[in-house]
Amino acid sequence: MTDETETEAETAAGLRGRLIDAGVELVHAEGAQALSLREIARRAGVSHGAPRRYFPTHLDLLSAIAREGFAELTERVTAALGAASDGPRAELDALARVYLDFALTRRGMYELMFRHDLLESGRLGLRETSLPLFDLLARLVARAQPETGGPDPAAVAAALWANLHGIAQLWVWGSLQLAARTDDVEPLLRAALDAHLGPTGHTR
Repeated sequence: MTDETETEAETAAGLRGRLIDAGVELVHAEGAQALSLREIARRAGVSHGAPRRYFPTHLDLLSAIAREGFAELTERVTAALGAASDGPRAELDALARVYLDFALTRRGMYELMFRHDLLESGRLGLRETSLPLFDLLARLVARAQPETGGPDPAAVAAALWANLHGIAQLWVWGSLQLAARTDDVEPLLRAALDAHLGPTGHTR
C-alpha cells in the first residue's frame, strides 16, 4: 500500500468515525427518531451526501451507531462485575442493575440497539454483537444455580433478560410505576432475580 493510499484509508476511517460519533451524540441528545442522514452529516461537519460514501445504507450507519451502544454497555458490565466480589449471584445482581440503568439513562441508544429492523437486517453483525453479553449472563446463571442443578441456564438467562427488558420498557412508559404503585425500580429488580434464580443459596 502506497503512502497516498494509506492516507486515503486513514481519512476514510476518520470520516466514518466522525459520522458514528456524531450519531452517538445525536441519539443521546434527541433520541433514535432524530437519526436522519442529513442531521448526522450536519453534526459531523460534512456534506449531506457524504454518509453514503462510507455507509451504503441508512441501516449500515444506524447499526454502526448501535454497536457503540453495545460497546458502552459491555464496558459498564465489565466494570461492575470487577467490583462484585461475593460470587455469581452478586455478579448477576450487578449485571442486572447496569442493564436497567443503561436502559433508563441511555433511552435513545437502548431503543436503537434493539430496533427490530436493524437486528433483522443483519447489518454489521449487530445481532451477534449482543451474544457475548448473553453468553456471560448464561454462564453466571449456571454458576448461581443450586448444586443440585436446575433448568437449562440458557433458558433461564433468556427469561431473565426478557424480564429485565420488559421492566425497562414498561418503566419508561410509566406503566409499572402505576401498576406496582412504586417509584422505585429496586423491588422489581429483586423480584425478577428471585423469580428466575430462587432465593440466595449455595452456588457452584
